[in-house]
Amino acid sequence: MENKNTSSQLPTALKIGNTVTTDKSTIIENFNKHFSTAGHAFHLATPTPGNSTAPPTATRPSLPHFSFSQIHSADVLKELQNLDPYKSAGLDNLDPFFLKLSAEIVATPITSLFNLSFLSSEIPKDWKAAAVIPLFKGGDTLDPNCYRPISILPCLSKVFESQVNKQITDHLESHHTFSAMQSGFRAGHGCTSATLKVLNDILTAIDKKHYCAAVFIDLAKAFDSVNHHILIGRLDTLGFSNDCLAWFTNYFSDRVQCVKSEGLLSGPLAVSMGVPQGSILGPTLFSVYINEVALAAGESLIHLYADDTILYTSGPSLDTVLTTLQASFNAIQLSFRGLQLLLNTSKTKCMLFNRSLPAPTRLSNITTLDGSDLEYVDNYKYLGVWLDCKLSFQTHIKHLQSKVKSRIGFLFRNKASFTHAAKTYPCKTDHPTNPRLWRCHLQNSLQYPTQQIGCSLSQCNPFYHQSPIYYPPLRPVRSRWLALASYSSPNPLAPCHLQDPAR
Repeated sequence: MENKNTSSQLPTALKIGNTVTTDKSTIIENFNKHFSTAGHAFHLATPTPGNSTAPPTATRPSLPHFSFSQIHSADVLKELQNLDPYKSAGLDNLDPFFLKLSAEIVATPITSLFNLSFLSSEIPKDWKAAAVIPLFKGGDTLDPNCYRPISILPCLSKVFESQVNKQITDHLESHHTFSAMQSGFRAGHGCTSATLKVLNDILTAIDKKHYCAAVFIDLAKAFDSVNHHILIGRLDTLGFSNDCLAWFTNYFSDRVQCVKSEGLLSGPLAVSMGVPQGSILGPTLFSVYINEVALAAGESLIHLYADDTILYTSGPSLDTVLTTLQASFNAIQLSFRGLQLLLNTSKTKCMLFNRSLPAPTRLSNITTLDGSDLEYVDNYKYLGVWLDCKLSFQTHIKHLQSKVKSRIGFLFRNKASFTHAAKTYPCKTDHPTNPRLWRCHLQNSLQYPTQQIGCSLSQCNPFYHQSPIYYPPLRPVRSRWLALASYSSPNPLAPCHLQDPAR
């Protein structure tokens, strides 16, 4: 059964070089070629990468050796029973609905297969083949760069990777391997903790009447550009045994992908770079790959969330602040070059945060190693929150109001189509007062930014509407989250960078 979230229609035409084709078979073949070579951007832009320096390595005591342990059938059974039956099957056509129904029968032989993979350091080739669906993300429909690849991997490979991922994350977290400034894909961390850390630092500088300047760093196709040789070397330094390294080497080798859409399937193409999109292990391995970048920040502060990086510094002298930021930015660029990750200059922006100090008539440019000047902006969307140079959050509030008004309008126009249950009854996993329509259309839009900017939502001008559903007021939601944050921040429940300011 097809998951409607990953279904897409092929464009009626696609630009290939200087020509436009309307043949669907040609379109999917070219999509596949485009997606499979996305990670080659660094080598195309930097034909002689030998000049870049290797990123610094943390000077930590050698970690204990890590080896895979046997997977238990009870854990596999639990994974199979928790499968989403509405997800699409991979190229092996093994439907998750079938695996969920037969979980108690197949759990034991599947567990034996997983453990055999550890012993042989080999993964079945069928588990290394991905079906890719092109999803339009806006812009020119003829341009293949305006499409995002959505990968569908075999269901069994994701069940297996979930077990592997648990073992390696337990090892890495128990030995405090990840930088404290790394918030991506870690238990207890997230966009909320990352944004709170950054906002607290910037607001502290503003309260001291200091200038604070930041560079929001964007990387081109970061996940697709991971160099497997460098990543295996990272795992080696983290104490992974030779058997584990052999398993990961096989995991990355002989991977292929096909583009699938509208009943058409392209031929397979090899994928020689990057962490597998849509995989369970991919985000963790990417975090390992870029973890040491934080060491290059020097006198500036840095925070990493997957491929979103912010570099910032503050001080009473604007010239000193910008000089320090430039030096740190140069070091960070060298570190990314050592990882063969390409800076996206057009999307990397600068911002000067300042509320009360005299505004400079002209700001010194922050430049890339290639000599390009970065653009200064007054607003930037960081991890889902619009930041402005005065941290008034007015830009974010306006975007939020527009989104919420649009969705309430949709609900109002279609209220006659909704059942009474959808309007009033909660989902099983929801709070008793949250109806289904609230959760689906409004809750995520309001709850996450409420956590980030706290009481600033109270600055919204009231807008009135005739609501077709009941939904809870924002004030209790905000108060509940602030109470939880106040409780957890001084305790080990919060990331360490939030614990210290709370004490």
